[in-house]
Amino acid sequence: MIIDDSRAMRSILRRILAGLDFETLEAGNGREALDLFEAGQVPDLCLVDWNMPLMDGYTFITEVRANRDWRDVTLMMVTTESEQGQIVKALAAGAHEYVIKPFTPDAIVDKLELLGLVNREVLA
Repeated sequence: MIIDDSRAMRSILRRILAGLDFETLEAGNGREALDLFEAGQVPDLCLVDWNMPLMDGYTFITEVRANRDWRDVTLMMVTTESEQGQIVKALAAGAHEYVIKPFTPDAIVDKLELLGLVNREVLA
């Protein structure tokens, strides 16, 4: 699931994930994403922006981590927030990885490989 209030950013991330054979859902903010979770559409992976209306990415991560049924979801922040304190806060809240915008497609693939979700050798 791609959670970002920018349609353009969701499109960029969708293309990267599609190239890795991921099926994607999209949400424009954390509240929309939680609504999808509550409706039973719980993904294996969420790429989460921090700054969004209604519910920001940090709050979304804390909500997901508070629900025992969703603890297996891999959460990766993809955001412009680059302060060390913000990164530590997101990781402490339950994010598995953190990518700072702007990024290259390889940066996303590298993080997904680190998380064991893709195998670059298979992609080659």
